Amino acid sequence: MKTLDIYEELKGNSYPGRGIIIGKSPDGKKAVTAYFIMGRSVNSRNRVFTETADGIKTEAADPSKLSDPHLIIYSPVRVLGNKTIVTNGDQTDTIFELMDKQQTFEQSLRTREYEDDAPNYTPRISGIMHVGDGKYNYAMSILKSADGNPDSVERFTFSYSDPLAGYGHFIHTYMGDGSPLPSFEGEPKKITVPDDIDEFTNGLWNALNEDNKVSLFVRYIDIETGKAVSKIVNKYSK
Repeated sequence: MKTLDIYEELKGNSYPGRGIIIGKSPDGKKAVTAYFIMGRSVNSRNRVFTETADGIKTEAADPSKLSDPHLIIYSPVRVLGNKTIVTNGDQTDTIFELMDKQQTFEQSLRTREYEDDAPNYTPRISGIMHVGDGKYNYAMSILKSADGNPDSVERFTFSYSDPLAGYGHFIHTYMGDGSPLPSFEGEPKKITVPDDIDEFTNGLWNALNEDNKVSLFVRYIDIETGKAVSKIVNKYSK
Protein backbone atom coordinates (compact mmCIF):
# COMPACT_ATOMS: atom_id res chain seq x y z
CA MET A 1 0.00 0.00 0.00
CA LYS A 2 1.23 3.48 -0.85
CA THR A 3 2.28 5.56 2.15
CA LEU A 4 0.66 9.00 2.17
CA ASP A 5 1.69 12.30 3.72
CA ILE A 6 -1.20 12.94 6.11
CA TYR A 7 -0.86 16.71 5.86
CA GLU A 8 -1.06 16.69 2.07
CA GLU A 9 -3.93 14.21 2.22
CA LEU A 10 -5.93 16.58 4.45
CA LYS A 11 -5.06 19.67 2.42
CA GLY A 12 -6.41 17.91 -0.68
CA ASN A 13 -9.85 17.27 0.85
CA SER A 14 -11.94 20.24 1.96
CA TYR A 15 -14.39 18.02 3.82
CA PRO A 16 -13.19 14.61 5.05
CA GLY A 17 -15.79 15.00 7.83
CA ARG A 18 -14.61 13.24 10.97
CA GLY A 19 -11.34 11.34 11.01
CA ILE A 20 -9.42 8.84 13.14
CA ILE A 21 -5.68 8.24 12.98
CA ILE A 22 -3.94 5.43 14.88
CA GLY A 23 -0.29 4.42 14.62
CA LYS A 24 3.12 4.20 16.27
CA SER A 25 5.84 6.83 16.65
CA PRO A 26 9.09 6.42 14.66
CA ASP A 27 11.07 5.67 17.81
CA GLY A 28 8.69 2.75 18.50
CA LYS A 29 7.94 3.99 22.01
CA LYS A 30 4.55 5.66 21.64
CA ALA A 31 1.09 4.56 20.56
CA VAL A 32 -0.40 7.47 18.64
CA THR A 33 -3.98 8.50 17.96
CA ALA A 34 -5.76 11.58 16.66
CA TYR A 35 -9.41 12.43 16.14
CA PHE A 36 -10.86 15.50 14.43
CA ILE A 37 -14.32 16.83 13.68
CA MET A 38 -15.46 19.23 10.99
CA GLY A 39 -18.76 20.94 10.29
CA ARG A 40 -20.68 22.71 7.53
CA SER A 41 -23.76 23.81 9.50
CA VAL A 42 -23.95 26.25 12.42
CA ASN A 43 -25.04 23.38 14.68
CA SER A 44 -22.11 21.14 13.68
CA ARG A 45 -19.58 23.94 14.04
CA ASN A 46 -20.88 24.97 17.46
CA ARG A 47 -18.72 22.43 19.31
CA VAL A 48 -15.61 22.03 21.43
CA PHE A 49 -13.72 19.08 22.86
CA THR A 50 -13.44 19.00 26.65
CA GLU A 51 -11.61 16.51 28.85
CA THR A 52 -13.44 13.94 30.98
CA ALA A 53 -12.26 11.49 33.64
CA ASP A 54 -11.63 8.77 31.01
CA GLY A 55 -11.30 10.67 27.73
CA ILE A 56 -13.02 13.57 26.01
CA LYS A 57 -16.54 14.69 25.11
CA THR A 58 -18.07 17.16 22.69
CA GLU A 59 -19.95 20.12 24.10
CA ALA A 60 -21.72 23.12 22.61
CA ALA A 61 -19.40 26.11 22.35
CA ASP A 62 -22.48 28.31 22.75
CA PRO A 63 -25.37 26.37 24.36
CA SER A 64 -27.87 28.99 23.16
CA LYS A 65 -27.09 28.05 19.54
CA LEU A 66 -27.45 24.28 20.03
CA SER A 67 -30.46 23.27 17.92
CA ASP A 68 -30.08 19.48 17.82
CA PRO A 69 -27.68 17.49 20.03
CA HIS A 70 -28.46 14.26 18.14
CA LEU A 71 -25.30 12.86 16.52
CA ILE A 72 -23.06 15.79 17.50
CA ILE A 73 -22.85 15.51 21.31
CA TYR A 74 -21.02 12.35 22.41
CA SER A 75 -17.79 11.00 23.93
CA PRO A 76 -15.26 10.41 21.10
CA VAL A 77 -12.60 8.94 23.41
CA ARG A 78 -12.90 6.65 26.44
CA VAL A 79 -10.39 4.43 28.23
CA LEU A 80 -11.26 0.95 29.49
CA GLY A 81 -8.33 -0.57 31.35
CA ASN A 82 -5.47 -0.82 28.84
CA LYS A 83 -7.78 -0.09 25.90
CA THR A 84 -8.36 3.33 24.35
CA ILE A 85 -11.56 3.64 22.30
CA VAL A 86 -11.87 6.36 19.64
CA THR A 87 -15.01 6.84 17.54
CA ASN A 88 -17.11 9.42 15.73
CA GLY A 89 -20.31 8.86 17.72
CA ASP A 90 -22.08 7.38 20.69
CA GLN A 91 -20.85 3.93 19.66
CA THR A 92 -17.91 4.79 21.94
CA ASP A 93 -20.22 4.00 24.84
CA THR A 94 -21.49 0.83 23.12
CA ILE A 95 -17.95 -0.48 22.69
CA PHE A 96 -17.00 0.50 26.25
CA GLU A 97 -20.03 -1.15 27.84
CA LEU A 98 -19.99 -4.38 25.81
CA MET A 99 -16.23 -4.89 25.99
CA ASP A 100 -16.54 -4.41 29.73
CA LYS A 101 -18.87 -7.43 29.53
CA GLN A 102 -16.17 -9.44 27.72
CA GLN A 103 -17.45 -8.94 24.18
CA THR A 104 -14.95 -8.09 21.45
CA PHE A 105 -14.58 -4.83 19.55
CA GLU A 106 -16.16 -6.40 16.47
CA GLN A 107 -19.00 -8.03 18.43
CA SER A 108 -19.81 -4.71 20.09
CA LEU A 109 -20.11 -2.95 16.75
CA ARG A 110 -22.42 -5.61 15.33
CA THR A 111 -25.12 -4.01 17.49
CA ARG A 112 -24.76 -0.71 15.58
CA GLU A 113 -25.03 0.59 12.02
CA TYR A 114 -24.48 3.82 10.06
CA GLU A 115 -25.93 7.11 11.38
CA ASP A 116 -29.58 7.97 10.83
CA ASP A 117 -28.93 11.19 8.94
CA ALA A 118 -30.53 10.56 5.55
CA PRO A 119 -29.58 11.13 2.76
CA ASN A 120 -25.92 11.01 3.91
CA TYR A 121 -26.11 7.88 6.11
CA THR A 122 -22.79 8.92 7.62
CA PRO A 123 -20.52 5.95 8.36
CA ARG A 124 -19.66 5.12 11.95
CA ILE A 125 -15.88 4.92 12.19
CA SER A 126 -14.20 3.44 15.27
CA GLY A 127 -10.78 2.50 16.55
CA ILE A 128 -9.37 0.65 19.54
CA MET A 129 -5.81 0.61 20.88
CA HIS A 130 -4.48 -2.10 23.21
CA VAL A 131 -1.40 -0.98 25.15
CA GLY A 132 -0.14 -3.27 27.90
CA ASP A 133 2.87 -5.29 29.08
CA GLY A 134 5.06 -3.40 26.64
CA LYS A 135 2.95 -4.54 23.67
CA TYR A 136 0.70 -2.61 21.32
CA ASN A 137 -1.85 -3.41 18.64
CA TYR A 138 -4.88 -1.68 17.24
CA ALA A 139 -7.97 -2.14 15.10
CA MET A 140 -10.24 0.13 13.08
CA SER A 141 -13.81 -0.29 11.88
CA ILE A 142 -16.30 1.31 9.53
CA LEU A 143 -20.05 0.68 9.40
CA LYS A 144 -21.65 2.12 6.26
CA SER A 145 -24.58 1.88 3.93
CA ALA A 146 -24.24 -0.04 0.67
CA ASP A 147 -23.17 2.78 -1.66
CA GLY A 148 -25.78 5.08 -0.14
CA ASN A 149 -28.54 2.46 -0.04
CA PRO A 150 -29.79 2.24 3.58
CA ASP A 151 -31.34 -1.19 3.01
CA SER A 152 -27.95 -2.83 3.58
CA VAL A 153 -25.28 -2.33 6.25
CA GLU A 154 -21.65 -3.04 5.34
CA ARG A 155 -19.25 -3.76 8.22
CA PHE A 156 -15.47 -3.78 7.88
CA THR A 157 -12.83 -4.34 10.57
CA PHE A 158 -9.09 -3.87 10.05
CA SER A 159 -6.62 -5.23 12.61
CA TYR A 160 -2.97 -4.23 12.99
CA SER A 161 -0.76 -6.43 15.17
CA ASP A 162 2.76 -5.33 16.08
CA PRO A 163 2.39 -2.13 14.01
CA LEU A 164 5.48 -0.72 12.33
CA ALA A 165 7.21 2.24 13.93
CA GLY A 166 6.67 5.56 12.17
CA TYR A 167 3.45 4.54 10.43
CA GLY A 168 -0.26 4.70 11.08
CA HIS A 169 -3.65 4.41 9.43
CA PHE A 170 -6.23 7.07 8.68
CA ILE A 171 -9.96 6.54 8.21
CA HIS A 172 -12.58 9.26 7.78
CA THR A 173 -16.28 9.58 7.08
CA TYR A 174 -16.47 11.27 3.67
CA MET A 175 -14.52 11.05 0.43
CA GLY A 176 -15.09 14.79 0.05
CA ASP A 177 -17.76 17.47 0.01
CA GLY A 178 -21.03 16.88 -1.81
CA SER A 179 -24.78 16.45 -1.50
CA PRO A 180 -25.35 13.80 -0.37
CA LEU A 181 -21.92 13.41 1.18
CA PRO A 182 -20.04 10.45 -0.36
CA SER A 183 -19.01 7.83 2.23
CA PHE A 184 -15.41 6.74 2.73
CA GLU A 185 -14.34 3.87 0.47
CA GLY A 186 -11.67 1.19 0.82
CA GLU A 187 -9.36 0.31 3.69
CA PRO A 188 -7.73 2.82 6.06
CA LYS A 189 -4.99 4.86 4.39
CA LYS A 190 -1.38 4.20 5.37
CA ILE A 191 0.35 7.34 6.59
CA THR A 192 3.50 8.45 8.41
CA VAL A 193 3.43 9.85 11.95
CA PRO A 194 6.13 11.86 13.79
CA ASP A 195 7.72 11.37 17.21
CA ASP A 196 6.67 14.78 18.52
CA ILE A 197 3.08 15.35 19.66
CA ASP A 198 3.28 19.11 19.20
CA GLU A 199 4.55 18.72 15.66
CA PHE A 200 1.75 16.29 14.84
CA THR A 201 -0.95 18.41 16.47
CA ASN A 202 0.13 21.60 14.71
CA GLY A 203 0.62 19.84 11.39
CA LEU A 204 -2.84 18.24 11.44
CA TRP A 205 -4.61 21.40 12.57
CA ASN A 206 -2.94 23.56 9.94
CA ALA A 207 -3.72 21.01 7.21
CA LEU A 208 -7.47 20.85 7.96
CA ASN A 209 -9.71 23.15 5.91
CA GLU A 210 -9.88 26.51 7.65
CA ASP A 211 -13.61 27.02 7.09
CA ASN A 212 -14.74 23.54 8.08
CA LYS A 213 -12.41 22.42 10.90
CA VAL A 214 -13.88 22.45 14.40
CA SER A 215 -11.82 20.45 16.92
CA LEU A 216 -8.78 18.16 17.14
CA PHE A 217 -7.59 15.68 19.78
CA VAL A 218 -4.15 14.03 19.76
CA ARG A 219 -2.80 11.50 22.27
CA TYR A 220 0.59 9.78 22.60
CA ILE A 221 0.71 6.78 24.96
CA ASP A 222 4.00 5.39 26.28
CA ILE A 223 3.94 1.70 25.33
CA GLU A 224 6.09 0.65 28.29
CA THR A 225 4.39 2.65 31.06
CA GLY A 226 0.93 3.39 29.66
CA LYS A 227 1.34 7.08 30.52
CA ALA A 228 -0.56 9.31 28.11
CA VAL A 229 -0.02 12.88 26.95
CA SER A 230 -2.88 14.63 25.14
CA LYS A 231 -3.50 17.82 23.20
CA ILE A 232 -6.82 19.47 22.34
CA VAL A 233 -7.33 22.27 19.80
CA ASN A 234 -10.71 23.97 19.44
CA LYS A 235 -11.52 26.56 16.78
CA TYR A 236 -14.37 27.92 18.86
CA SER A 237 -14.30 28.57 22.59
CA LYS A 238 -16.97 28.22 25.26
